[in-house]
Amino acid sequence: MTLQQLKYVITVANTGTITEAANRLFISQPSLTNAIHELEKEMNITIFNRTNKGISISKEGEDFLGYARQVLEQAAILEDKYKGGSGGKKQFCVSTQHYSFAVNAFVDLIKEYGQDEYDFSLRETQTYEIIEDVARMRSEIGILFLNDFNETVLGKILKSHELEFHPLFVARPHVFISRKHPLAGNAVITNEELEQYPYLSFEQGEHNSFYFSEEIFSAVERKKNIRVRDRATLFNLLIGLNGYTVCSGVIDKKLNGKDIIAVPLADESEMRVGYITHKKGMMSRLAATYLEALKKYVES
Repeated sequence: MTLQQLKYVITVANTGTITEAANRLFISQPSLTNAIHELEKEMNITIFNRTNKGISISKEGEDFLGYARQVLEQAAILEDKYKGGSGGKKQFCVSTQHYSFAVNAFVDLIKEYGQDEYDFSLRETQTYEIIEDVARMRSEIGILFLNDFNETVLGKILKSHELEFHPLFVARPHVFISRKHPLAGNAVITNEELEQYPYLSFEQGEHNSFYFSEEIFSAVERKKNIRVRDRATLFNLLIGLNGYTVCSGVIDKKLNGKDIIAVPLADESEMRVGYITHKKGMMSRLAATYLEALKKYVES
């Protein structure tokens, strides 16, 4: 097994086709195919399933690619340290629920390491996908929250995927509403006061369970529910419909705008916001730098 072979399979996985991967790698398709076959034979696994419709990544291939990404990242760090070069194109990926502080920390990371070449990814995505990304080592870090309601279920899932939860801070649940909302002047808002207003949440796809929700689950029935996929849509609806959502209360006016405010929500359990990592993963320098920036924002 060579680093070049690992680069080959990562490129094929990223592009989804042998043809496109060969073009990017500047080698012939037969040469690329043979290199992958040799690697699969040596490691005694099937990384890619081949059909008439193309290729797809096998289950054991997903696991292998996760470790391959880790090896290539460590190799780049070694080259950077001992060869005095750039270590090649820097790669890093973090998956997160929709938190402004996660975006701010990502900006700081790029300012420090985004020089001539880099390939960074920030995935604001669904809760289950965050867990899956870190489990398969597509992302080094995943950011989500636990509380008394979801911890038992999510804790079992994290354990089964060999993932660890590291707390960042404990937050009292807040309501995000428009500055012009009828309840904007309240020092504290109750669920009963919110009953007549639309409740906005991030939809969770096929894993649309209360346990995977980014928002605090409430025993109070919400009569008006709207689910969205992205942050901008949610904030536009908060303003346009006098809607609300429940969150950690950490707000950034530069990202979220001056028209959104956070007001404490009464009678709900605390949120323990943190990040998850793979137990078998090695923390890269980029991940360590990102975490330092993350802690700076949540502490402030």
